[in-house]
Amino acid sequence: MEEAFQLFDNRGDNKIHISHIGNALRALGQNPTESDVKKFAQQHKTDERIPFEVFLPIYQAISKNRSSNTADDFNEGLRHFDKEGNGFISSAELRHLLTTLGEKLTDEEVEQLLTGQEDSLGNINYEEFVRSVTSG
Repeated sequence: MEEAFQLFDNRGDNKIHISHIGNALRALGQNPTESDVKKFAQQHKTDERIPFEVFLPIYQAISKNRSSNTADDFNEGLRHFDKEGNGFISSAELRHLLTTLGEKLTDEEVEQLLTGQEDSLGNINYEEFVRSVTSG
């Protein structure tokens, strides 16, 4: 883990700039939200460089709080929008959810996710959608 941290040390002083903690966490397989990154970054000066010893507790906190959301959790959430109870929701509704709730996605990001997901009626099988998104 320390080796991955060192990749973000552009000065050779065994420290990384506080603005790089999100990228360092992601390089180590974590998926912090922007608000998580901001929360930890705000605990330091904007021009501060932090050593591995300061970074490690941040990594551990993110790792421990790692979202336990599973595909089942996502499906359950989307099921509330399945008015017909047939496993489909309208792509317009899903697009709206993805751009307005939680970690808001851009229109371009949503377009990437939804490409090839719609049926001929403009609906999306949300279980297949969740499977494709969560499987990477």
